[in-house]
Amino acid sequence: MSWRPVKAVVGREMSKLFRQRARLISSMVRPMIWLLVIGSGVGSMLQGAEQEGYLTFLVPGILAMTLLFAALLSALTLVYDKEFGVMRMMMIAPIAHYWIVLSKLIAATLTAMVQALLLLILLLLMGLISIKIAFNLLLPALITAICCAAIGGLIAVWSKSIDNFAVIMNFFIFPVFFLSGALYPVNQLPDYLHYIVLVNPFSYGVDLLKHAVPNVATDFSVMTDVVVVLGFSFVAIIIACWQFSRESVHAPLFHRLGNKS
Repeated sequence: MSWRPVKAVVGREMSKLFRQRARLISSMVRPMIWLLVIGSGVGSMLQGAEQEGYLTFLVPGILAMTLLFAALLSALTLVYDKEFGVMRMMMIAPIAHYWIVLSKLIAATLTAMVQALLLLILLLLMGLISIKIAFNLLLPALITAICCAAIGGLIAVWSKSIDNFAVIMNFFIFPVFFLSGALYPVNQLPDYLHYIVLVNPFSYGVDLLKHAVPNVATDFSVMTDVVVVLGFSFVAIIIACWQFSRESVHAPLFHRLGNKS
């Protein structure tokens, strides 16, 4: 199979990202609010070194949040292209349909990493991390970004409209984020919430990022984090590709086109 269609899809998504400079800048507002407002607010209840330690504890969680939101919103283009007709042109390209999903998820992963890099630069300028920590965070961030893109792909292939995607995402994203250990240690949660954290794949991505920051408590081993995150990502991507490749999913696209003609 020629890689040109894949490169074209990924290139299209990345060029859109860099053309929308306001989108890149605004993507940094959310993590800064959480870090400075929420972090400082909660930290004000702590004393001295504990307050500074909490801001350090938040760094992996805020980075994970940036990856999650960026990947999910990038995966939205799967739904957007279906709703506005672009997907019909992709469907007649000389590639298997599952390559369209893979191309979109590659683009979602790269988009998340671009925003993660911007956040790391801001954290460096603020003095919250060192250059060594920033480099140590890159590989865990990439692995977590793949997981986040897989989550977004799963939601997108079952969404029939942008509104439907937004409803599912809002219903899904907040439990995934809040019950991941991004904002507080997992071991201090009640048992019934602790079990939810254990089945949440995003929890292991957050924990993997924590391993890259010194003096931040972790809940699982690095091997456990990597196996769970990559294992979930592989299964989720396979399911997303299978669902998108079903004829019953993409047939309505051409049915609507036939009605218009």
